[in-house]
Amino acid sequence: MTKINVKICLGTTCFVMGGSKQQELIELVTRKYCGKVNVESSACLDLCRDNEFTGAPYVTVNEEVVSEATIEKVTDIIEKKINEQ
Repeated sequence: MTKINVKICLGTTCFVMGGSKQQELIELVTRKYCGKVNVESSACLDLCRDNEFTGAPYVTVNEEVVSEATIEKVTDIIEKKINEQ
């Protein structure tokens, strides 16, 4: 099984729009998915520039862009990807 890669944008817009809460994913994923998922933060994913800031905060899950990301939304996608493997 290959690890699922999650990147959390912590750029200014994403951070202000709720990305700061996404940092909780690191603890949650480590505890819940026991090494199946790698979570890292990024200074900026450069996604809000193309979308005029309308979808912040952004997270990517295996290159799939999650706009208006919440912990629930991201964990649902992670679980879906784990079940597909």
